[in-house]
Amino acid sequence: MNLRPFAALVRKDLALFFSDRRAVLLSLAAPIAIAAFFGFLFSGSSSESAPIVVLVADEDGSPLSREITAKMSQDPALEVRRVPSAGEAREVVRKGKASAALVFPAGFGERSVGAFFGRAEKPDLLLLHDPSRVAEASMLRGILTQHAMEAVSREAFSGPQGRIAAEDSLAQVQANPDLPARDKEVLQNLLQSVISWQERTSEPGGTAAGGPAGGLSIPFRAVAEPVTSKKGVVYNGYAHSFAGMAVQFILMSAIEFGVGILLERRSGIWRRLRAAPVPPGTLLLSRGVSGALLSLLIFLVCMGFGMAVFGVRIRGSAIGFFALGAAYSLMAGAFGVMLAALGRTPEATRGLAIFAVLLMVMLGGGWVPAFLFPAWLNRATLALPTRWAVDGLDAVTWRGLGLEAALPAAGILIAFTLLFSLIAVWRFRWEEA
Repeated sequence: MNLRPFAALVRKDLALFFSDRRAVLLSLAAPIAIAAFFGFLFSGSSSESAPIVVLVADEDGSPLSREITAKMSQDPALEVRRVPSAGEAREVVRKGKASAALVFPAGFGERSVGAFFGRAEKPDLLLLHDPSRVAEASMLRGILTQHAMEAVSREAFSGPQGRIAAEDSLAQVQANPDLPARDKEVLQNLLQSVISWQERTSEPGGTAAGGPAGGLSIPFRAVAEPVTSKKGVVYNGYAHSFAGMAVQFILMSAIEFGVGILLERRSGIWRRLRAAPVPPGTLLLSRGVSGALLSLLIFLVCMGFGMAVFGVRIRGSAIGFFALGAAYSLMAGAFGVMLAALGRTPEATRGLAIFAVLLMVMLGGGWVPAFLFPAWLNRATLALPTRWAVDGLDAVTWRGLGLEAALPAAGILIAFTLLFSLIAVWRFRWEEA
């Protein structure tokens, strides 16, 4: 093989690549930026991690339930908010405004101390959680167990409920004819020692009892319940993934649409169109509407496939679902025209726009849920249309929320449509610079 023409062809391709500095910069910067973002997100190096928002509905009102709530409020990993009832807590979790809710049932304090000594049935401690945040729910169960065991053991060995439970247990042991004499003697000595300790700590100047780290028995059953649109409906993770990918690839199609306008401008088509008796605004509007219709088609096909094959369902407002799809499609059409207005050449515009779209989708929660972001980043991403689109589609699909949850997101998307349209009209050039 003659290497001279081979080497010349290779040099030609390399020269063409490096002649476009923007393309070179994008090829090097995009993987670095995305890798740095995910490394920052999952390395745990952020100084401001978003606390887990936990609602507490205290239907017991006992000193024990109040103490557990106070201990959880002091935990830096939690943001505790009190609500008056379990029903209100369930509704807030269903809307995605809190990760989980803890419900103390009536009688929890008395029954948990009795269960600590094994004389009473364990009360249920209801943990309502967002099914898309299983990791946070598991973490919360561990934190809850720690604080609850500390509070219950302290009450059992030094509080009034603990003394009542110990005396009742002693009476049951003494009245049990089936218990072997040796076992009865050991248990009586143990319970009498506990009662003596309780009497000592209740005296003025008595030793403050911190309670043991563990106990005779875990004094409650933590019952975890995922909160979906209604009971019996299982969370479908495909709803979020299909929403995220529909959002991403609609913008990808908008890029191709905008680049197509730039190619037409390069070939002189737009100059000839401008010579026609058609207002310039009509020309731009027609391209934006056609781009929006194509985007809506992509949205319907993508979400329709998820519904037909993977069981994605509109659990909430169907009107809200289609309103979000239409609003996002209009925004994508305006975005494509804006790219054509801001871009100089098709080659440079395509590379930079792909990079921008990847960042928008990544930060908007299309790849990973936004609650995984640090608190400051979670707040900052509300400035992106992709965040509103993904959250809105989550609301009307697996969360089962109504039109009131979809309309604000759709309104924000329409506002972005107007913004992108104004920029497109202002900056559009009819001939390539």
